[in-house]
Amino acid sequence: MVKIRLKKMGMRHQPSFRIVAIESRRPRDGEYLEALGHYNPRSKVLNVNLERVEYWLSKGAQPTDTARKLIRRYAREQQPAPEQPEAVTETQETPAEEPAAETPVPTETPVEPELLAGAPEPEEAPEPADTTPTEPSNE
Repeated sequence: MVKIRLKKMGMRHQPSFRIVAIESRRPRDGEYLEALGHYNPRSKVLNVNLERVEYWLSKGAQPTDTARKLIRRYAREQQPAPEQPEAVTETQETPAEEPAAETPVPTETPVEPELLAGAPEPEEAPEPADTTPTEPSNE
């Protein structure tokens, strides 16, 4: 029986997998019939040849649970996003609205010195006291 499963590739602590069609009696990393794609779990890179997967499935190959999940995920990613129909609204002929007259933005006007003569001056905040420790001078 032919299985579609993952074959471990890569270095120690840096796994990557090849998705392969392989005879079920062969060891995990043994000789395979055909490479169908690859998967890197660290970077989440997934690539599958869906045409060849369909071919092997039509021949009776059984995918493992993990291979099945990865193939489904890849197939779902490759499908174009379904186009949502635009909301149908009644289009009534409405007279074109005239653009609103732009109102000038008020800008800060200079204040004449005569007007400031009677106004109290704003209080200034006291300066913070010097809190740095001073070294005693040895005189």
